[in-house]
Amino acid sequence: MALPKYKLSRSRTRRRKAVWKGELKTPNLTECPQCHELKLQHRVCTKCGYYKGQNVITVKTTG
Repeated sequence: MALPKYKLSRSRTRRRKAVWKGELKTPNLTECPQCHELKLQHRVCTKCGYYKGQNVITVKTTG
């Protein structure tokens, strides 16, 4: 098994480990065809309860 020839500095190690945070992206949001609110893809809309044109859950309205 290969071994490192020289010890890596703390800054080099920490820089390598910190790179993954730059790769995080915001989730893809799409518009609900029923109520036109933004929702996550392939999920039930939290505002109206519809998914693929069918009412899946009943949403309580406050008011």
